[in-house]
Amino acid sequence: MPRVKATVAYDGTFFEGWQVQPGRRTVQREIEEALQKMHKGVHVPIHASGRTDSGVHAKGQVFHFDSPLQLPEHKWGKALESFLPKDIHVWQSAYADEDFHARFDAVEKEYRYCVLLRKERDVFRRNHAFYYPYPTDVEAVQKAVRYIEGEHDFSSFCAANTDVKEKTRTVYKADATLDGEELWFTFRGSGFLYNMIRIAVGTLLEIGKGNRSPEEMKAIIEAKERAAAGNTAPGHGLYLWKVNY
Repeated sequence: MPRVKATVAYDGTFFEGWQVQPGRRTVQREIEEALQKMHKGVHVPIHASGRTDSGVHAKGQVFHFDSPLQLPEHKWGKALESFLPKDIHVWQSAYADEDFHARFDAVEKEYRYCVLLRKERDVFRRNHAFYYPYPTDVEAVQKAVRYIEGEHDFSSFCAANTDVKEKTRTVYKADATLDGEELWFTFRGSGFLYNMIRIAVGTLLEIGKGNRSPEEMKAIIEAKERAAAGNTAPGHGLYLWKVNY
């Protein structure tokens, strides 16, 4: 049976995450319901590159599914989108090898996090950036974020309630760029722990606020203890930007 690979963007504001949950509006549920309509009531399961939490957005989430329908590969996106709500957009579709897997074949993921540095709240960006009205030393943040690059045990940046035992990950790129009032963090790596990026951002903002020095980031990572790091930044500033295969 042909396997289809699709790339979607979604506004996570009104979703309770990616994964199907009983009685909850999730991205996976909306897409599977759309596919079911296309397949005359037959359930078609999808498999994603990974999950996103409630309120988290995506520009380049990837998923795959198998279908007996004979459609030109470039038409899958438009066909599927005709059954989807406006906060999900399928911007790429193609046939993949029959053994392709959106999760297990991913070699690199890129996440970005947007912090809005301004004294007054912006009601139009309240769901798409973390409002942070405090004076922030951006240069200190930029110096500290570099310590995250490389292979480390990131236990300090992992949610305490996770069941994952192996917490060593490789981060190829970690940086912070100021664009007007927006401070954008970029993290690219082989994989990330649960809440890893949000905890890292929360810690980096404490450094920017002057509560910690940039050099402390090294000790925080080496501590391998969640209590050593800062607060978890909210989900609505986070974007799954790209998945590479």
